[in-house]
Amino acid sequence: MKVIQAYRFALDLRPFQQRVVLAHAGAARVAYNWGLARVKAVMDQRAAERSYGTPEELLTPAVGWDLAALRKAWNAAKSEVAPWWAECSKEAYNTGLDNLARALKNWSDSRAGKRAGRRVGFPRFKSRRRATPSVRFTTGAIRVEPDRKHVVLPRLGRLKTHESTRKLARRIEAGTARILSATVRRDGGRWHVAFCVEVERAEHTPTRPQAVVGVDVGITHLAVLSTGEMVPNPRHLHEAAQRMRRLSRQMSRRVGPDRRTGQRPSNRWERARQRVARAHARVANLRRDGLHKLTTRLARTYGTIVVEDLNVAGMLRNRRLARQIADAGFGEIRRQVTYKAEWNGGRRIVADRWYPSSKTCSDCGAVKAKLPLRVRTYICDPCGLALDRDLNAARNLAALAREVTTAGSGPVAGRGADRKTRPGGPVAAKRQPGPLRRIRPGPSHRKAGHTDQSLEPTDR
Repeated sequence: MKVIQAYRFALDLRPFQQRVVLAHAGAARVAYNWGLARVKAVMDQRAAERSYGTPEELLTPAVGWDLAALRKAWNAAKSEVAPWWAECSKEAYNTGLDNLARALKNWSDSRAGKRAGRRVGFPRFKSRRRATPSVRFTTGAIRVEPDRKHVVLPRLGRLKTHESTRKLARRIEAGTARILSATVRRDGGRWHVAFCVEVERAEHTPTRPQAVVGVDVGITHLAVLSTGEMVPNPRHLHEAAQRMRRLSRQMSRRVGPDRRTGQRPSNRWERARQRVARAHARVANLRRDGLHKLTTRLARTYGTIVVEDLNVAGMLRNRRLARQIADAGFGEIRRQVTYKAEWNGGRRIVADRWYPSSKTCSDCGAVKAKLPLRVRTYICDPCGLALDRDLNAARNLAALAREVTTAGSGPVAGRGADRKTRPGGPVAAKRQPGPLRRIRPGPSHRKAGHTDQSLEPTDR
């Protein structure tokens, strides 16, 4: 099975190597800003001409937004725009133009309704201070050295890695991996190189191929499994909040940059900013490491994994829970489970967003009309079951796997549920489910935190 996989390694760059990489990242930013200014100028000119009543055939000719058109225009104007263009690799300018082409396409597709999700705004110019320095190489000498402590990139030469590259080197030596591109990026004060690799992965089978596990994510516990295991939430951001506040106060007392007056930041402000960046990077690394360990263990152990289709973007609009939800990484858990289950020979099932996993009794199937978030113990009135709320939801998710005969890539509704709960509560829930009736969600359903709306069967 061939998959596209990334291998990321930290770099130990010398001062002159950092200057060279920053020069390439700056060249990418210059090309991006030049292309954006050109496209925006033509768009504004055409809009002004339309306001004057100019016919369409007499308007200023439009410019192409794709990478080929932008690259052709850049090659024609680079001698005037950037006389120093020969000092950097052509891949640096291609990086900026490719990013611009993708940004313009995303904006255009979002306006036309071809792109799902939140509306994408028009691309903005990149600032030297606020933009993240990065450059991507797709051609030239891109390889991992046999000593597994160095990598070679075009125009940058031989770069020392902070960690061993043996995981990638072994696959390349065995002929089961092929490097497609390499991206150098500064993250949290440290430079990293990420290789995009086409990998030939061997067929794997989970340790328990017939086992089914339901995973209910939350804030109190990061994940509650239907087996009864409760994975604690490490709350990395909460643990580091006091130190990060102290570092932020230190940075605020330094002399920082001011664009209005042209004031440049002091060296003490730069050092304080680097300490803040390292603190944020440490939290992100800890969170990433914990999520990878959890999802890898699930994918290698269970043959079927059932997760929920949570409206994470809507949940983040809840100002009381947004920080805790972002710190937990609900969306990242589902993303990692999706591809790791495929890599390990398992399957992933997604429960419908409106399936009442928390309100349904995992023993008798009765559905509560309401279950406030503050109620952490589920008590079933008909059968008297008393169970942890999250564990009850995880068991309901695991029960969905018995209703799915094939591995589904999209959300599946369980027990004929739709988006509303019958006012009769548990009594009505005992009726036999009929065909599904999909109800368009109203404003109340889209509120933040309303991701566990009750569903009910319809009788016809």
